[in-house]
Amino acid sequence: MLELIPRQWNVIQHVREKFSFRVCETITKPPAPSHPIARERAGRGLLAHILFSKYGLHLPLNRQSAAYARKGIDLDAAKLADWIGATAATLMPLIEAIRAHVFAVERIHADDTTVPVLATGKTRTGRLWTYVRDDRPFAGPGPAGGADLPCASDTSIVSTDISKSEPCGSIRLFGAVRNLC
Repeated sequence: MLELIPRQWNVIQHVREKFSFRVCETITKPPAPSHPIARERAGRGLLAHILFSKYGLHLPLNRQSAAYARKGIDLDAAKLADWIGATAATLMPLIEAIRAHVFAVERIHADDTTVPVLATGKTRTGRLWTYVRDDRPFAGPGPAGGADLPCASDTSIVSTDISKSEPCGSIRLFGAVRNLC
């Protein structure tokens, strides 16, 4: 049987009791639980849902905010944008590790894809530079990008510039082709 359970919103309150010791006259309490974003009320499931809705489903933040408001949750688009920025900063070590993994091989494959980017009053052309490591077509010794590090077969960089500055910066990071730039 296939069943659908609607999304549930839970407010989780952590009670940290204080304990006093009369012998040594000290007061202690357990440490606060860690939060994905310091001093914010968003949990990791909510942040994952916001990021997936924005980047996986391409749902703008104002529409997400309106959907949350229909459920009685007051989250404005500016707060969601702040949470996305803070989550990106939190995930930066993981992003850098994936990028280092992709660029740590003898050969990389690059792709330049144009994507429409909303700007004030018009649409601009953005560029999505995707780099993939895969030495299999060249009988390379290493496995494909994701075989030894799960989900890290490629890395993407977004640019609104048509010049060669983005691929040249990445190629310099890769250290392979110097006369192209």
